[in-house]
Amino acid sequence: MKVDLQTFSQLHYPAYVLEELRLRKNLKLISSVARRSDTTIILAFKAFALWKTFSIFREYIPATTASSLYEARLGYEKFGSRVHTFCPGYTDDNISEIAHYSSHLIFNSLSQHQSFAAKAKNANPEISLGLRVNPEYSEVETLLYNPCAPGSRFGVTADQLPEELPKDIEGFHCHCHCESGADVFQRTLAHIEEKFGKWFPQLKWINFGGGHLMTRKDYDTELLINILNGFHKRHPHLKLILEPGSAFLWQTGPLVSQVVDIVENHGIRTAILNVSFTCHMPDCLEMPYQPQVRFAESIGTDADGLYPAEKAPHIYRLGGDSCLSGDFMGYWKFDHELQVGENIIFEDMIHYTTVKTTMFNGISHPSLMLAHPDGELEMLRKFSYEDYMNRMD
Repeated sequence: MKVDLQTFSQLHYPAYVLEELRLRKNLKLISSVARRSDTTIILAFKAFALWKTFSIFREYIPATTASSLYEARLGYEKFGSRVHTFCPGYTDDNISEIAHYSSHLIFNSLSQHQSFAAKAKNANPEISLGLRVNPEYSEVETLLYNPCAPGSRFGVTADQLPEELPKDIEGFHCHCHCESGADVFQRTLAHIEEKFGKWFPQLKWINFGGGHLMTRKDYDTELLINILNGFHKRHPHLKLILEPGSAFLWQTGPLVSQVVDIVENHGIRTAILNVSFTCHMPDCLEMPYQPQVRFAESIGTDADGLYPAEKAPHIYRLGGDSCLSGDFMGYWKFDHELQVGENIIFEDMIHYTTVKTTMFNGISHPSLMLAHPDGELEMLRKFSYEDYMNRMD
């Protein structure tokens, strides 16, 4: 099916639409940064894991990063290379299988290393082991997303490390960012080097984690490249790794939905959609943030800023189709009265969506689609009742 990629007027059911041209644009930029900074940049599955698109990714990047057994297996079997794995807690039941699928395996604590390093090496003698460290510094303001907040369960602080690292520890992993700029990385790196620099001579690699949003329009990629090359000059023996998620999929496609009803209460009009914020756009409620809607102007989310219909024509809250009372956001201003059946297009809905969706309430899951440059839509997956039923089996 060919569609107009601006209006999706030919599409009459909910779908996430990944646009190949936009994806390749991001991949080319990331590949260029990797080459110019001599850095390995890999895809974090926690942001995106649609494996039917991996053939595109393989043209630009060598590997992926996982945070669980299933992600590690997906990378190994579907991407076709061993993964870089960090998990907060390995167990006797999964450590050997995870190690088999992994080229790099990072422990969250010294006790986890003591418990499972030998088993990991036994399962995969070529594996490179690392340790997650916590510099106790991050500029991420939303605590839900701040891995260095006081009391964080992530990583070993400098005061907990021995002067001599365990001999099989070859790398450090340090994740401090969330959709951050290069200037944030520059300030964070100063803390990392101050806290952990004395251990760098004992290492072979360092992974600076994700959150480097290098494909955002205002991101200073030249600064990032200079930071990484400067680090190389100070520590030439260390291989560098970045594992962003959002950067790969930033602005690569929308969630297309349809209006199913218009309801009014105390003069507030809500357009009920056939998608759900809590099920299909969970970060909107968790962060929270108001997504951009194509052909509409964002008015804000302030609950005190009510917009009665008689005073503000064409302004609507948008509501999901779950029974959660808070499954709505608002407000948006349109240039016309919304009609049942018309499309509402949520921008930038490819990263951190399909990997976090639920089937709460048994609500139909949007289809997964790939838009080719000529406008041809390829169906990657259409969900059914059986998908919901089998999860409840």
